[in-house]
Amino acid sequence: MNKETAILSALEEVKDPEVGANIVDLGLVYGIDAEADGTAVIRMTLTIPECPLADDIVRDVKNAALSVSGVNDVRVRLVWEPKWTPAMMNDNAREEIRALRQAGH
Repeated sequence: MNKETAILSALEEVKDPEVGANIVDLGLVYGIDAEADGTAVIRMTLTIPECPLADDIVRDVKNAALSVSGVNDVRVRLVWEPKWTPAMMNDNAREEIRALRQAGH
């Protein structure tokens, strides 16, 4: 598994607290570059630009990426183009959200 794939896998543990699904399945991660010096650069967005939990999500993203062997620094670049829409979610996210709604969350 290459480092970008390992980082993406680690990011599957990061949930968007307002939505309840992980940021990878939601389609919030647009790209990952693992640089030779051990820095991971993660391009991602949020469901809305004024997300009140942005700092928490970015912190969780950094911590998850740092858990990958060989990653010693993380830069998160929040981008707003392309704008996130629910169409970017995969089927796993849709199922998670549906299950949470049925459970009354």
